[in-house]
Amino acid sequence: MKRVVVTGFGCLTAFGNTWTDFKSNVDAGKNAVTTMPDWDRFEGLNTRLAAPLQPPFNRPEHYSRKDVRSMSAVSVMSTRATEIALLDANLLNDPMLRDGRCGIAYGSSTGSTDEMIVLGNMLAHSDMSGVNATTYIKSMGHTTAVNVGVFFGLKGRMHTTSSACTSSSQALGYAYEAIKYGKQKIMVAGGAEALCPSEAVVFDTLYATSTKNESPSATPRPFDRDRDGLVIGEGAGTFILEELEHAQARGAKIHAELVGFGTNTDGVHVTQPTAATMEVAMRLALEDAHLSADAIGYVNAHGTATDRGDIAESQATSAVFGKLMPISSLKSYLGHTLGACGAIEAWASIHMMNDNWFAPTVNLDNVDPECGALDYIQFEPRELEADYVMSNNFAFGGINTSLIFKRWNK
Repeated sequence: MKRVVVTGFGCLTAFGNTWTDFKSNVDAGKNAVTTMPDWDRFEGLNTRLAAPLQPPFNRPEHYSRKDVRSMSAVSVMSTRATEIALLDANLLNDPMLRDGRCGIAYGSSTGSTDEMIVLGNMLAHSDMSGVNATTYIKSMGHTTAVNVGVFFGLKGRMHTTSSACTSSSQALGYAYEAIKYGKQKIMVAGGAEALCPSEAVVFDTLYATSTKNESPSATPRPFDRDRDGLVIGEGAGTFILEELEHAQARGAKIHAELVGFGTNTDGVHVTQPTAATMEVAMRLALEDAHLSADAIGYVNAHGTATDRGDIAESQATSAVFGKLMPISSLKSYLGHTLGACGAIEAWASIHMMNDNWFAPTVNLDNVDPECGALDYIQFEPRELEADYVMSNNFAFGGINTSLIFKRWNK
């Protein structure tokens, strides 16, 4: 078995694209949620809240129109996050990206919804206006993986992970396994999501969105007694995972080691979470890492601020680790970035581990007594030494993922 290390990462978030900016915003004690006036036009949509990228993301000037002709916004975001990650790993434009050693695992909940409008218009009104050779490419579920792979000329294996809220955590896990079992030396892995009200309405119809439209900074409230639902966000996150010996041979900087991955499905309900199988996913990750539960120093929660999700997740986590486990949710700051959340939250978890500094869950004033007994980090960041951190994500369809990262001590 090969050891797998993180040699680069890049993120686009509502709190900036660097850890310094992200940490500074967390220290300020506020989130990135804002009211979306444009959503007033959607009759019947209850939520008007989102956490968009700030400043709004635009195509980088050094990307030509030809470069991005098959890309929608989510693919351009993915490409930019990957470019940052490759720069961080000192691999941008390296020939090894194109000689078969490097593969990709990448995902998003969906492709471009703008292109879906064009296709819907064709089906509803028999009108081909706007349909062209790239319409499907921009809208397909695996548009991020394909476009990133083509942009950087990747020739290795490709995993396309369009699994909603576990898109990027599954991508990280499958990339890890590709290297662990000797199939690739390097993997680009991650996910992205571009903000669209159609994604808000998915949760709105389930009465799972926050409607605190007049007080955006007060929501979402993961694990809080007074939470009223989630807020969607957007972003992108890319990791460069690499076989340890390969990374050391080229003198790469190592941020952390990925030592465990667990994933399973509930097999019970499409939208209702199941604590028992969430617990199994965490135990699978511990088994894969050959660790006991007491080795983990912090858990980064999925923490969406939905009633059933928070209760099931926290009870599962408590069953594995007990009441002393420190835990917090970054969705309280960024909203739910869907296909990007696994990568962004894992990125932040690694930085927090390396800094011995862990973000609290903002807006968590009164822990819901129905949630599992855990050490919820509240009110201010906590200084804490952890050699291992776990990052969990759970998606529609009952898809559960758990990743374990180890502090890099050579």
